[in-house]
Amino acid sequence: MKPSRNLRSSQRASVEHVGAHLQSASLPSNYMYHHIKKLMFTVRVGEPDPRFGNMLLEQFGGANGELAAAMQYSVQGINCENIACKDLLMDIGTEELSHLEIIGTLARMHLKPMKKSADAADHDPLIAIAGGGGVTLCNSMGTSWTADYLKITGDLNVDLHSNIAAEARAKIVYERLINFCDDPGTKEALQFLMTREITHMRAFMQALDSLGKTPLSIGMIPPTPDIVDQYYNDSTGQGDQGEVHTTGPWNTQEGISVIEAPALSDFQVLKATPKAGRTTLDNGKAKVTLGKSKS
Repeated sequence: MKPSRNLRSSQRASVEHVGAHLQSASLPSNYMYHHIKKLMFTVRVGEPDPRFGNMLLEQFGGANGELAAAMQYSVQGINCENIACKDLLMDIGTEELSHLEIIGTLARMHLKPMKKSADAADHDPLIAIAGGGGVTLCNSMGTSWTADYLKITGDLNVDLHSNIAAEARAKIVYERLINFCDDPGTKEALQFLMTREITHMRAFMQALDSLGKTPLSIGMIPPTPDIVDQYYNDSTGQGDQGEVHTTGPWNTQEGISVIEAPALSDFQVLKATPKAGRTTLDNGKAKVTLGKSKS
């Protein structure tokens, strides 16, 4: 039996979802992972460009790349005790593996001239000589992939915030790659990958919303009243490039107290324990009014 088109490359295969397929392929009933020799998105490269292939490695083994995303979400999923979010994390973590295969195939096709051409090898001798003109687990600068890229805290709320930011960073990297690319087939594949970043970003935002927490509700220990609503205007004066002091919701919103140049006004927080602290505000060293402070 020919594999279903719905079973895309590198996606999880469980007994519940693809039992019939596994039986027809004579695979063990406890088989939990399976690779289909078909990319989630067909990659076509017209004219290989080794220079651009090197750039593509950023999304293969870079800080915002597909391997980092796959590992981050999968490990978060293993740790997750929220059944619904665990399923989401494992779904997206596995999809990122299929994206790793796409970007890796794309990079390999662009790097292929390095195998035989000395001129092409000049674009990245390390890849040409040590890697044989193929993809390696490094970024576009040749720095090896590291687990330090992963943001895993064990707190679902915090991890989802990290994932939203990770998808946003990956999206902008893909956008820049598209802008540096002239090959239509390559741009098409990159457009697909970029679009999926927004899909995942939305899913993580919806998962975060499902927790029913306010945006600033992080962890269990609440912030100290008064201190949490103080805005320190630590950058003053006018810069050589025309930088000036500005205002916005962060320092004008109702309830926000602005402390002007705290270092220059001898402002000091004496205690941060909730309901038990006195600060220089209480000593009269800094007179604070809503949205403005005078020393």
